[in-house]
Amino acid sequence: MRLRKDAKLELLGRVPLFAGCSKRELGEISTLADELSFPAGTTLIEEGRQGHEFFVLVDGQVDVRAKGRKLSSLGDGSFFGEMALVSSRPRNATVTTTSPVRVLVVHEQAFRRLLRDSPPIQLKVLQTLADRAAENAVH
Repeated sequence: MRLRKDAKLELLGRVPLFAGCSKRELGEISTLADELSFPAGTTLIEEGRQGHEFFVLVDGQVDVRAKGRKLSSLGDGSFFGEMALVSSRPRNATVTTTSPVRVLVVHEQAFRRLLRDSPPIQLKVLQTLADRAAENAVH
């Protein structure tokens, strides 16, 4: 069953990177999000590899591991890989499905095109990134 548009907007609205975006702007972002399904045991993100997409977990479970250690399990509504949309840094963890999952996937190239074509969204994303960098600098 496909996700309703309002459910898609709600999921994307929970992502801190998009926190400042209006419903209309979230709608623009949602047009970039593909809804995909994967079986249990699928590696969605691999530590050390270049990232080119961001995921929102619609339903199902994934495990997050770094340096061979399990860091956490994530479920419905969780998101991961968002820094790949704005940074060329390698992935810092591996994310593997532990059950069948449905995800929304936003690809870096489409997202960067949206940022280029929509200065208001670009400004809000940059502001969120600056706020996060400032918070991390304090710690």
